[in-house]
Amino acid sequence: MLFRSQMRILIVNDDGIKAPGIRKLAELSMQLGEVWVVAPKSQCSAMSQRITLFEDIEVTPECYDVDGVRAYSVGGTPADCVKVALEFLMPEKPDVVFSGINSGYNTGIDILYSGTVGAAMEALANGIRSFAFSNKNDTSWETVDAYFISIVKELLDENLSMDRIWNVNFPGCKLSECKGILRDRIPAKHQFYQDDYVRTNHADGSFSLRSKGVMTEKAEEGTDISALLNNFISIGSVRCAALGYQKD
Repeated sequence: MLFRSQMRILIVNDDGIKAPGIRKLAELSMQLGEVWVVAPKSQCSAMSQRITLFEDIEVTPECYDVDGVRAYSVGGTPADCVKVALEFLMPEKPDVVFSGINSGYNTGIDILYSGTVGAAMEALANGIRSFAFSNKNDTSWETVDAYFISIVKELLDENLSMDRIWNVNFPGCKLSECKGILRDRIPAKHQFYQDDYVRTNHADGSFSLRSKGVMTEKAEEGTDISALLNNFISIGSVRCAALGYQKD
């Protein structure tokens, strides 16, 4: 798919329609074309590509604070948002789907859990080029603002096979601290936040667990996590084996 000046863009996420990251993504994407935001009503992180089967999915028009954006909230998962947008909301198929910008990296093993990646994979399963975008947090956007448009234009001109999505992670540092872009990063073979649970025991013998997570401090060279730990933007692709290889 080659970049063109006016695209039809669907934006989804897993942090919910009120998240700062999706607002930032919509704001930047308005420079590229027509923008639709269809996102979960509430926080839906770590949903992967789960869909809703046994409950109603409520869809609500939203007044969005980015001029020109059409927006809907969905009482379902990130993958549900893609299905609803394609089947019931958008009059024509989008040219591209942007998922994010997630608060927290989608790297290494965490890619398997990610609702951000899951939504991008759902779009890919419908034959649409898709991107997953993530940032370290919701407070530092300098690097995103500086690099987003040029990265999107470059990657849309790449002949990526249609069994893969682009996975772009921003280091969340000040622009002056960003060392640039590292491409073709492979997922690390571990999580960015290592499992660490706080256990609470109850009188009846049961117990509850709350995930806390401990940030990793090192990773193998050439991986997405290594790039981010060294203040580089990480660009890589993630393959959906179920789709097999298809040409654009």
